[in-house]
Amino acid sequence: MSAVLAPAEDRLITGEELSRMAGVERSEIVNGRLVQMSPTGNEHGAIELNIGAQLLAYAETHQFGKVRSGEVGIYIRRNPDTIRAADVLYISNERYAGKRSASYLDVAPDLVVEVLSPGDSWSEVMQKLRDYFSIGVRLIWVADPDALTVYAYRSLTDVREFAEQDDLPGDEVLPGFSVKVAELFEI
Repeated sequence: MSAVLAPAEDRLITGEELSRMAGVERSEIVNGRLVQMSPTGNEHGAIELNIGAQLLAYAETHQFGKVRSGEVGIYIRRNPDTIRAADVLYISNERYAGKRSASYLDVAPDLVVEVLSPGDSWSEVMQKLRDYFSIGVRLIWVADPDALTVYAYRSLTDVREFAEQDDLPGDEVLPGFSVKVAELFEI
């Protein structure tokens, strides 16, 4: 669940201002407005770690890119700024080389992973997907802990469902990557 907070004097804030703010926990900026989110739950954190570990093992073996986790800020738009916080992401070395910002990613990751939380509304999740695809993210995994399912989106209309007995492929984004979905939900 998220709540929109108005900055002091009801003015819009930028990503650079957010990166310098003290005491701001887990948040995003949507159209210049600070949106704070509840802390990540225990199971959510374990699933993020499992997914991140699988991706990190792949990245270290193949040396194609980098893995980040922990609500990584990604610029979606500027003026007013929108920054989304990804649970886990993979970014190719090629894309990462174009990064200019010292605070949040200002280049699109290749893969973004969102782990659903109990308070997430489907409309909010779909808006995040729209935002990620608008900047060139190539693949989005939405992990649903309640259904033990991962939805792999290549676009808003191209989605595949992988149940716990299935192998989740990395497609062209992570050539040769595959993991049993059940392993991602082990807590």
